[in-house]
Amino acid sequence: MSEKARTLFDALDLDQDGTLTRAEVIEALRAKGPTLAARGVIPFWGVGDDADSSALFDAADQNGDRVLTFEEFSAVVDRRFGW
Repeated sequence: MSEKARTLFDALDLDQDGTLTRAEVIEALRAKGPTLAARGVIPFWGVGDDADSSALFDAADQNGDRVLTFEEFSAVVDRRFGW
């Protein structure tokens, strides 16, 4: 698991409860995505629209419980973003 995945997870965890919901991922990427890309936290091509954010959430939610742990999240973003 990469440090970039941890940085991104923490930036998306708006309520800082240690998990991500679909709404958090969509809202945070909408609000913070361009800034995170400018800082090199995610690639510019990784900043998409709400449907892209929702698809990222779905890909990571391996157990279908509608919340993401850091482990679920990092497994997908490390692979998707090539970290």
